[in-house]
Amino acid sequence: MKVILKETISSLGIIGSEVNVADGYARNYLLPQGKAVPATPQQRKILEQEKAKFELQIAKEKEFAKEMAARLEAVSVTIASKVHEADKLYGSVTVRDIIDALKKEEVEVEKRMVLLTEPIKTIGTFKVPVRVYQGVEPEITVEVVPEEA
Repeated sequence: MKVILKETISSLGIIGSEVNVADGYARNYLLPQGKAVPATPQQRKILEQEKAKFELQIAKEKEFAKEMAARLEAVSVTIASKVHEADKLYGSVTVRDIIDALKKEEVEVEKRMVLLTEPIKTIGTFKVPVRVYQGVEPEITVEVVPEEA
């Protein structure tokens, strides 16, 4: 089913774009939540009239994302973890650990924003990308150190 997005949804697209989604997803989630409207000729006409408003909102979102990206670039977090021989961690550092460390630095991010491909299992310094907005992915520095006994 083709729908026109009324707000930016990271997995689908930006506000005002026309996307093709599963019928059930549109009927059960997007349409009832007011996040999209069916892509009919009437709705396309309304979209053209509101295009300037959408473009202004997109510009604001991008500006906010760039400001947040600049703040995140400067962030460096240190996570202490238990270690055994050869600098291997007993467990691993996951997205949840990174989010908790960022909260201590007074930086709020959502779990889906942190793009950690696999858990960190060794001591060291790592660059972890954070998706703030479509195409805006600053990297934060995560330093994993041995826990003091």
